[in-house]
Amino acid sequence: MQRIFVTGISTEVGKTIASAIITEALEADYWKPVQAGELDNTDSHKVAGLISNNKSKIHSCNYELNTPMSPHAAAEIDGVTIIVNKISEPETSNHLVIEGAGGLLVPLNDDDTVLDLILPSYKVVVVSRHYLGSINHTLLTINWLQLKGYDVSILFSGDEHSTTESIILKKTSVKSIGRINEEQSFDQAVIKKYADKFRSALLSL
Repeated sequence: MQRIFVTGISTEVGKTIASAIITEALEADYWKPVQAGELDNTDSHKVAGLISNNKSKIHSCNYELNTPMSPHAAAEIDGVTIIVNKISEPETSNHLVIEGAGGLLVPLNDDDTVLDLILPSYKVVVVSRHYLGSINHTLLTINWLQLKGYDVSILFSGDEHSTTESIILKKTSVKSIGRINEEQSFDQAVIKKYADKFRSALLSL
């Protein structure tokens, strides 16, 4: 069974939508180890509302922090310390989609970052959204992962920007799953449309 870790080149690039699509495509379980802010409408809540299959299970976060900021800072405000070795993958015989918090090097505490949550056996999907500076952010993210020996794929998010996408793929040689276009809204039908489109690529990771 696949374990797919979804990370982004920055915050607000579409990780949760991507995670919902991958979860739906594989009828996988979903797990967000660390949630910072929006506790009344967490990413787990959002994914649960976007998927339509009956097989997926949403697993509980290990840390739910009140403030929408870097986890290390949000944890300090809440008077807690995030301990990475106490974050353990939920037991499941199903595929599992794991969503990170922010970008790859977002601090969890004084020593660890989101990168330290990614086990060597995980496949990593990097969500890249075009903006000024996104090529640099994407290449840095993928380079870190490749240096650590991870199996990396990319999922583009937003309107097509062919020169950006082509140079990223040329410089990294990672597999492209496809692109999630701008949509007026994302609901179960739209998520299922992308799930059907990406399923074969995801199964071949």
